[in-house]
Amino acid sequence: MKFGRTALMRRSWLASLWLLASVAQAQDVADIPDAVRENVELLIQGGLDDTVGYAFVRDLTTEVGPRLAGSEAEERARSWSTQELAELGFQNIRVEPFPIPYWSRRVDRASIVSPAPQDMVITALGGSTSTPPGGVEAEVIRFENMNELRAASSDVVSNKIVFIDEKMTRTQDGSGYGMAVRKRRNCALTTSQKGGAACLIRSVGTQQRRFAHTGMMFRSAVVGDGPAAAVSPPDADQLTRLLEKGPVKVRLEVEVETQPEAPSGNVIAEVVGRERPEEIVLIGCHLDSWDLGTGAVDDGAGCGIVVGAAQLIMSLDEAPRRTVRVVLYGAEEVGLLGGYAYAERHADEMDNHILAAESDFGADKIWRFETRFGEGALPYARAIQRMLEPLGISPSHNLASGGPDISMLPRLGVPVVTPRQNGWDYFDLHHTPDDTFDKIDRDKLNQNIAAYAAFAYLAAEMDWDFRKLTP
Repeated sequence: MKFGRTALMRRSWLASLWLLASVAQAQDVADIPDAVRENVELLIQGGLDDTVGYAFVRDLTTEVGPRLAGSEAEERARSWSTQELAELGFQNIRVEPFPIPYWSRRVDRASIVSPAPQDMVITALGGSTSTPPGGVEAEVIRFENMNELRAASSDVVSNKIVFIDEKMTRTQDGSGYGMAVRKRRNCALTTSQKGGAACLIRSVGTQQRRFAHTGMMFRSAVVGDGPAAAVSPPDADQLTRLLEKGPVKVRLEVEVETQPEAPSGNVIAEVVGRERPEEIVLIGCHLDSWDLGTGAVDDGAGCGIVVGAAQLIMSLDEAPRRTVRVVLYGAEEVGLLGGYAYAERHADEMDNHILAAESDFGADKIWRFETRFGEGALPYARAIQRMLEPLGISPSHNLASGGPDISMLPRLGVPVVTPRQNGWDYFDLHHTPDDTFDKIDRDKLNQNIAAYAAFAYLAAEMDWDFRKLTP
C-alpha cells in the first residue's frame, strides 16, 4: 500500500512537471529582429574570445593590488581605471566622489594562553575597535550560533571572550552565506551589550585551510561596539577541542586606525546610445576590496566582466539605441556605500534606468539567468534567456535582487537581472589572503563577458519596457 501511494504521488508529480513545461512552452516570447539577433551572436562569440576583461582584472590586481575602501590604494584604483577606460575608448568617463568613515587594521593576533599555549591564525573584522594596549586576556565561552548568544544571560557572558563556532553551508547559489554572516555582523554588538570582553567567530567561509576570512561587522559609526576577529577553521576546531576538555583562556590583541572621513568614489564610463542616450542600461561591479588578498575574485573579476562586455558592445558597427553605463562602485565592502551614493546622486534619473545588473560573485560560470521585471515584460525575459541558452545558462525565477550595490534600485522601481554564477567554491576565497589573480579561469570569465554583452545589448537596443505590468 505504501509503495502504491508513493508511485501514485510520483506519477502525479511528473504529470505536474509536464503540465508546467507545456505552459512554459506556450508562454509568449518576444521577437528579436534578425539583425539584432546576429549582433547578439557576434557579441557572444566575441565574449568567448575576449582579451580585454581578463587583462583588466589581471592589471588591476597587479598594478594596484589590494584596494581597501578609503585608502590611498582605492584612490589609485580609481585613477588607474579612468585611464584604462579612456584607452579603451569609453565616453563620459568620470569619478563621482563621496566621503566614507575609514577603518584599517594595524595589529591583529591571538593566542591560547592556557591550558596549551599556542598561537592562532585570526584576522580582525572590519569595524573592530582596538583592544587595550597589550590586548585583552580572558576565559572563552563558546556558542553554537548567534541565537545561543542572544539567549545567554549577561552573568554568563560578562568579562569573557565570546566564541561563536557556527559553520557555513556550501551551496551553489551562495545562500549559506546569509545564515553564516549573521555572527560576523552581530557578535561584537551582542557581546558588548552583555558585558563580554571581545568576540571571536569561526570564519565565514567554506574552506578548511589555515587562513581567516575578514568582513564587515555592524557599526553605527567609524567602529563597532568592541574588538572582534575571525578565526581560521583549523584554529576554531582546535579551540573547540580544548574547550571540550575544560576552561580555556585566550589573549586577543587588535590595533586599528580610523578616520571619521576619507575619500571614495564611483567610476563611471559609458557607451552612449545613438537615439535615446538619456536611457540607461547599467552594468556594475565594485572596485574596492579587502586588504588581505588582491581582490581578484571579489571583485576584480566583476569589473573585468562588465568592462569587457561594454567594450564589445562599443566595438559593434553602431551603438545601441540606449546608453550602456559601466559603474565601478567604491566602498562596497564596508557597507554598500558606493551603491547608496549612486542611488542618492541619481535619484531623479531612476525612471530613465531601464535595467541594472551587477557582477559580484566571483569568476565562475553563469548557470542561470534571474529577472525582476513587471509581469507584462516576462516575454522579454524569455527572449533574453533563450539567447543565453547556448552559453549553458538556464532560465530562472522573476525575483532577482540584481547584486549588492544595486540592491536598493528595485526599491526605486528599477528592473534588475541577476546572471547567477556558480558559487560552489566562491566562499573558499572570499575575504581571504587567497583571493589572488591565479584563481581566475579565463574561459569561465569569458563566458560571463559573453552573457553580459548579450543581455546588456538586447536591453539597450530593443524598445522593451521591463517595468511593463500587463501584456
